Amino acid sequence: MRTKQVNLLITLVAVALFSFSCFSIYRITQTNNQLINCRNHILEFKENMLHLRNKTEKNTQEMMKVLNRMKYEITKREILSGNLVAQKADILNKNETVSNTFEDLKFFFPHLRKEGRIYPDVIIGKGKTGVSFALGISTVNRGNYSYLKQTLTSVVSRMTLSQEKDSVVIVLVADSNEDYLHSVVKMITKKFKRQVRSGSLEVISIPAFLYSSMLNAKHLAEASQKLASWRIKQVLDFCILMLYAQPKAKYYLQLEDDIIAKEMYFTKITDFVGNISSNNWFFIEFSMLGFIGKLFRSEDLTHFVRFFLMFYKEKPIDWLLNDIFQRNCMKRKKQIRIQYKPSLFQHVGIHSSFPRKEQYEKKI
Repeated sequence: MRTKQVNLLITLVAVALFSFSCFSIYRITQTNNQLINCRNHILEFKENMLHLRNKTEKNTQEMMKVLNRMKYEITKREILSGNLVAQKADILNKNETVSNTFEDLKFFFPHLRKEGRIYPDVIIGKGKTGVSFALGISTVNRGNYSYLKQTLTSVVSRMTLSQEKDSVVIVLVADSNEDYLHSVVKMITKKFKRQVRSGSLEVISIPAFLYSSMLNAKHLAEASQKLASWRIKQVLDFCILMLYAQPKAKYYLQLEDDIIAKEMYFTKITDFVGNISSNNWFFIEFSMLGFIGKLFRSEDLTHFVRFFLMFYKEKPIDWLLNDIFQRNCMKRKKQIRIQYKPSLFQHVGIHSSFPRKEQYEKKI
């Protein structure tokens, strides 16, 4: 009897242990499922938070773009509030030859014939004319690198007040990037307030329709032709800058946005030009490198521009200038090209305006 009781007790304990084990396994399984669900919820929450953060960052970037655009428009309106547009219109009405100089573009580019009056957008300018020298600088966005402020500082600071009064520096923003245009305008209005107020420093830009057809042609679309496209645009930029500057001054000096003007450069130029006895020269080189430091008589600029436009697809502009020299040397028995030594402008730009190209040529 006693043995039966012991066996029954053992059986009950075994059943109890088995039941407890099953219950424990069930609870553990249930807890694991809950933990898995909890982890999935956490992962889903983290994913939602990440998505929300990305969306917030995107919205912030969009808001910054809108804000920058608003700042640009406000700055532009503040600049134009000084009746700059009205002044430009008055100048054009008083001197129709200013507009007529740009009519040559329609002969070379048929897509412009449907346009009305062709003229650059004057962002900063008071229509200064009747001076001795116009200095032209074309600039484009070089990404994280910019030499324009350094260039303008050397060009402007190394003039006397009387020389500044008898000259005008023209910066052509030849870039469709409105943020870059805004940055140039902001830098110039902040750094060169006196020159802006006096009209001795101007900023212009090129209307987009001018280049819409000529730079989107099929023969320029291939990657292998990007350099050719860049060179073509550079020639056209210089031509527009020359045409704009022509009625403003007696002489036109071509510079670039990555050079340093040497001490007393302007005094040396004026003295040198004043001491030339002959009037047979076409241009004077105050730098031997590229198209930097080339001085022209404004009355000759139309002839140069027409030649450049005839062959703008063939060669870089400094090569075309050399072709003009060779061509006229064969025709004339007189000096048409004068070289001033030593050079008055030092090239400092390493990062070219052509994307991802570096240039280390300094000697000029």
